Amino acid sequence: MTNDADTLATALYATTDDILKEHPGLAPWRPPVGITPRLSDAELVTLATMQAVLGFTSEAKRLRHARAHLRHLFSYLPEQPGYNKRLRKAAGLMRSVNRILATTTSAWSDDVWVVDSTPVACGRSRETVKRSDLAGWAQYGDYASHSRFFWGLRLHLVCTLQGLPIAFALTGAKADERETLLDLLAAECELLRERLRQTLIDDKNYFGRGFERELPEHGVQLLRPVRKGERERPGAALFKPLRQVIESINETFKGQLDLERHRERAPGGVIARVMQRNLALTAAIWHNDATGQTVLRSLIAYGH
Repeated sequence: MTNDADTLATALYATTDDILKEHPGLAPWRPPVGITPRLSDAELVTLATMQAVLGFTSEAKRLRHARAHLRHLFSYLPEQPGYNKRLRKAAGLMRSVNRILATTTSAWSDDVWVVDSTPVACGRSRETVKRSDLAGWAQYGDYASHSRFFWGLRLHLVCTLQGLPIAFALTGAKADERETLLDLLAAECELLRERLRQTLIDDKNYFGRGFERELPEHGVQLLRPVRKGERERPGAALFKPLRQVIESINETFKGQLDLERHRERAPGGVIARVMQRNLALTAAIWHNDATGQTVLRSLIAYGH
């Protein structure tokens, strides 16, 4: 662990602990009478976030590394089965902490967002597909940029230009990106309630007269590249460098946070792992913003 990582972990723990003291209802439910966990919910969130930041894809390796290098931060570390169960139950808490951290950054008020979806593969063999509890949610879909098909889910992500996650959705691989975005904006209507005009940059897949008529009803102005046969659209010259922003965010999820190597075969587990990585990215940006560092500083700075 680097000094940066230690500082991030300490700040995240203190903030999460304060959030839970102020809003105890955010904590995962547990019986009023029973054994108090030796690892607090704030410590659990911090441990999960730091493990994602440090880039371990194996749960066993994560816990071995924690026992070897994080003992100065955590007085108790659970065994793997107990840790997995608690992490799945804490997905809602991680989502709440993620939103609270995001809203305290300077990037939260940005009036330009980018949106895209990226595959989350959940199995590579026919036997895995047949046995997985994800069957019925996960689907076969097209991984266009790699010219191949995959079986799994798709992460739809709305971010600022600084890479701060604003909203996300997990769907089957065949889900329509346009319908998912509209559903996401409807479900997260408070995001746009206080924004007079929000610009949304996307790719060529977000098109259609009905879709483009409905977005202004949410207070969103759409900017996208020209499709074949269309007339030139405003701002076309800006798209190439700005599209690299969302590509770099997806690469952070896949390359540094190992999104596709989550190793989960149950819906609750996949959701928890995605939230774990989402929170890791948000926490790094939040900490950089709070300490006056470059917001886009790589996770490598935290010892990834």
